[in-house]
Amino acid sequence: MYSYDLFIDGGTRSTADGIDVTNPATGGRIGRVARGDASDAEDAIAAASRAADGWERTAPADRERALRTVADRIEADADAIATLLAEETGKCLATAEGEVAETAAQFRFYAGVADKVRGDTVPTAEHRLNYTRRVPYGVTAHIIPWNYPLLLGTRGIAAALATGNTAVAKPPTHAPLTTMWIGEYLLEALPAGVANVVPGPGSEVGAALTTDAAVDAITFTGSTDVGRGVLEDAAEHITHVDVELGGKSPAIVLPDADLENAARGIVAGIFSNAGQNCVATSRCLVHESVHDDLVAKLVSKTERITLGPGADPGTDMGPVISESAREEVLGYVDGALEDGATLLTGGGVPDDPALADGTFVEPTILDGVDTEMAVGREEIFGPVLSVIPVGSTDEAITVANDSPYALAAALWTEGLDATRLARRLDHGLVAINTYPVSMPQSPWGGNKESGLGREGGLEGAEAFTTVDSVVVEFDELAEPYR
Repeated sequence: MYSYDLFIDGGTRSTADGIDVTNPATGGRIGRVARGDASDAEDAIAAASRAADGWERTAPADRERALRTVADRIEADADAIATLLAEETGKCLATAEGEVAETAAQFRFYAGVADKVRGDTVPTAEHRLNYTRRVPYGVTAHIIPWNYPLLLGTRGIAAALATGNTAVAKPPTHAPLTTMWIGEYLLEALPAGVANVVPGPGSEVGAALTTDAAVDAITFTGSTDVGRGVLEDAAEHITHVDVELGGKSPAIVLPDADLENAARGIVAGIFSNAGQNCVATSRCLVHESVHDDLVAKLVSKTERITLGPGADPGTDMGPVISESAREEVLGYVDGALEDGATLLTGGGVPDDPALADGTFVEPTILDGVDTEMAVGREEIFGPVLSVIPVGSTDEAITVANDSPYALAAALWTEGLDATRLARRLDHGLVAINTYPVSMPQSPWGGNKESGLGREGGLEGAEAFTTVDSVVVEFDELAEPYR
């Protein structure tokens, strides 16, 4: 049984109340974290404020060393962390192992960035020098999602720390344990107050982070509706915000695509993590000339998926995160069938008695979907693929862009004009002949209602720094008035 207190100002703090963490595959309790409130969040912000000046002035080599230490610790305990991640989120072990590996890689990447954050020299008159400096914002707040708590949470934390910011993080209520595990490493590797972790309800801890004037920058990953609230809160103090929000990622399959490769990628793109991915390829826009062949491959591969507890090495897909999430997903499926979609496979709850205590949903494919149906336009956040036939490449591009979401898209074609077509897709990430994937060195973020700003890569260093301009005059100033 895992148990964690709050991490504030270099130490731990217990609370009267706690939050139980359960395994969505079994319903069993696996851990407990302290339940922080607004006053705890305010104390963490105050600690981060006190530490901010000293951490900004710390030599880049020292910041690099601390982040590498965290990466080393993650790698040393990778198997145990991945097992716990699979248990608290329900994701299959292979996915959890990949997330842990990329988390360590992110800390290593940003450790290497620490001494490479540079300004510029601006051309001007010869009697004047104008240069810029990239400087940290100060106190950064990180509100972390439950679907990829390590990958999406620590990406911002690592970038913020590398560039000289301090951090206060709120782990997700559904799956806080692995974030707290990494928080212990941060507590040990960094000076007091530089990194603070406060689990608790979003309505209390999250609200305190988004409304406190002492917070200089906010990063949030979650739904578009909640993201709007974060932006509204931040507007009160004109606080810098990066938000990664909802998605409804299209996977376009053109007539010249390698259909076997496309089917593999689309199935992986939608059913990984039980479809609980912001970039899940939930819309398959397939040219009608290859529709039947592709659909047959999709159904065949989907029906081979093994459901089970995430920590079981034989599991291909785990449960959705909660009973309410399962009800919402199944409601979308029922609505689509009422609207005239055709169920090709799945669509319900598995009848295996061994899975009865978990919140499982069968991997589902719906055909004959159009963009007027809720499943064709709204983010489901579950294992449901909507197949939308299209008659041309232009129609596919139009349908792909006809959405308020613009986080990611996939394009399957063997044509030489793939990059030209990618340019026409208004999405923050376009994957060609693969499904959308993240890498520490690559920027990540969406357009339109899918978000503001970019994290990851060198853009992540820019996300947590602002630019100051310095002008030096060498000549004596002229008398300003006669």
